[in-house]
Amino acid sequence: MKKRKWDNKIKAAIVLQGLRGTPLQQICNEHQISQGMYYKWRDEFLSNSAKVFEKPEKYTESLTQENQKLKRLVGELTIELKKSEGLL
Repeated sequence: MKKRKWDNKIKAAIVLQGLRGTPLQQICNEHQISQGMYYKWRDEFLSNSAKVFEKPEKYTESLTQENQKLKRLVGELTIELKKSEGLL
């Protein structure tokens, strides 16, 4: 039997069905998963649910901006160097 891969969005939707009150047997039959698989996904979903409310740190944003500036600068300097060497 071929092992299926489940997309994270589909897993979340399946878990939410159960949390909203759809009978577990119905969910498992509809999606052809075992109850054990559902409970595993549910537990993972619930243990990671707080991450939804985390905000990205400003520090990370500033590093990303600085990285982009430096890449542009390296590109400009590379072009200038090639011009001065007569390669362009």
